[in-house]
Amino acid sequence: MDFFLYFKSRQGEMIRLLKELVIRESPTHDKKAVDACSNFIVEEFKKLGCRLTRFPQKEFGDFYLVNYYGQLKSKKEGPLLILTHIDTVWPVGKINQMPFYISGDKIYGPGVLDMKAGLVMIYSAIKSLFDLNIKPQRPISIFINSAEETGCQAAHEVILKLARQAAYVLCLEPALPGGALKTQRKGRMVIRVEIKGKSAHAGTPEKGVNAIIELINQLQKLKKIQKGGITANVGLIGGGEKPNIVPDKAWAVIDLRFWTSSQKNRILEFFRALKPTLEGTRIKYFQKSFTPPLEKTEASSKFFNEVKSIAEGLGLKLDEGKTGGGSDASIAASTGVPTLDGLGPDGDGLHADHEHLLLPSLIERTALLTELMRLL
Repeated sequence: MDFFLYFKSRQGEMIRLLKELVIRESPTHDKKAVDACSNFIVEEFKKLGCRLTRFPQKEFGDFYLVNYYGQLKSKKEGPLLILTHIDTVWPVGKINQMPFYISGDKIYGPGVLDMKAGLVMIYSAIKSLFDLNIKPQRPISIFINSAEETGCQAAHEVILKLARQAAYVLCLEPALPGGALKTQRKGRMVIRVEIKGKSAHAGTPEKGVNAIIELINQLQKLKKIQKGGITANVGLIGGGEKPNIVPDKAWAVIDLRFWTSSQKNRILEFFRALKPTLEGTRIKYFQKSFTPPLEKTEASSKFFNEVKSIAEGLGLKLDEGKTGGGSDASIAASTGVPTLDGLGPDGDGLHADHEHLLLPSLIERTALLTELMRLL
């Protein structure tokens, strides 16, 4: 079966589905909007005979697990787990300033690349198996996360459980520029540092201890750990009450990125070792969130080579690369299951007003995904 020609002949259907998903705006923290978008796509999966499992959430949109069995070709153990997410970084109403439209081979719109195209890919691939009566090698499990953009412990726990049961994991995040898959991703930690000082009148500052000054002194130390690819971004900061009061409280929230688990341990050691520079101040830190790095392993390298060989059979050349951003693939890979990320289409403008995907890449990646479901 020539899946390129098959999906090329159906690209109009794929574009229409993509538009339906994009116009149903779904910012992470708008549960009502996210649930509406999720309900739309899971109902489409349901029509193909997929089984749905809903994971109700209070703060975020509900998670969904979509299972497709078809008439299995063999009795290989462990499903093929496909990771997707329905939430975007764009607020409701952004579609008015950033409309869905096509220009040449580029499709624009909020969330079109990150990552509603991934949902179009897996739906179209499952539909092709259904319509053509093609039997997959193993069950297909599709996890639809509603809070990937911010990270969510509840989602991470579900992904860990699903990954431990899976034979392979594919994440449909966008490809690297040029189409390379992602076999390495930085891990991420968000840490909040709090300083306690002593308040006093600004006219007699010697009677107090300035928490903001102490915080500045501590943040200067971050330079020491920014080596070997470790980065630290002080993204939020605050403290004090009024200009005429010596502040007794100050805080900062820091985004830290790293390539390996050993680097993560080095970062934690750094924060544990922090000591006040001003007498009378106290320092506390809290880990607000954590996403492990996607590290290149023997299992992932072997899996990449297998997928690369399948792609070559379709006339596609696959490369691999790394990126500083995180994804759910890192969560899955931490279990040791062979995992590949960046199976989504090529494009540009992630989290930017010019977000777009390349239509030929959408067709190629959907064909590859379908072939992987047939062969893996």
